[in-house]
Amino acid sequence: MGIHRRSSAPGALALRSSAQTLAPRREVVLLRPVRSRALLPLLAALATLGFVLVSIVDPYSGAYASETNAPADPRAAQTYTAGGELAAVARDGYGLTKKVVPPPPAAKKTTSKGGSAGSAPAAGTPDPGTAQAIAHQMILSRGWPETEYDCLVALWNKESHWNVYSYNARSGAYGIPQALPGNKMASVGADWQTNPATQITWGLGYITGRYSTPCGAWGHSQAKGWY
Repeated sequence: MGIHRRSSAPGALALRSSAQTLAPRREVVLLRPVRSRALLPLLAALATLGFVLVSIVDPYSGAYASETNAPADPRAAQTYTAGGELAAVARDGYGLTKKVVPPPPAAKKTTSKGGSAGSAPAAGTPDPGTAQAIAHQMILSRGWPETEYDCLVALWNKESHWNVYSYNARSGAYGIPQALPGNKMASVGADWQTNPATQITWGLGYITGRYSTPCGAWGHSQAKGWY
């Protein structure tokens, strides 16, 4: 039994050949990126110019992360400290701190004899009829203030505790003012040994002649231990 192969018709072959001839040929072209080294310097120059322009227009641009960190007003007050006590002076937003010179200390009170005048605690009003009451009246009659009476009380409290009969066996001083010797008070009265008024009169005369005031005598007594 034989095998018969069917041959293609001549017309079909002609049609296939013409179709292949007419069909366009597709070609794939791969484009490679072109990199030119000449462009890199140009781009770098443009970037640098951009940073320069930003700095000129706004020097603080991009330098701060938040508004709270922004620079203070350049007109804010500026201060200069000279030392010591200070006083601030401001004008047009600028401040100047200048030194205030403290006033000089008050001059120390002195007596006409050159001694320093002291001060004493307030003695208060003396009891009537006492030696201190007699002294208080004599102080006021001389035109001295109450502070002089305070000094006299402190002075003679230290010397004799206002005892008319006070006697210092070591020095021989006697009486309320501790006159040395005691008989000096006889120039005021013969009763100088027993009368407080006589002793006080003599004592105030001695203080006036040597220290000007009781506070002058009290200041000397504090400094030297005697008057």
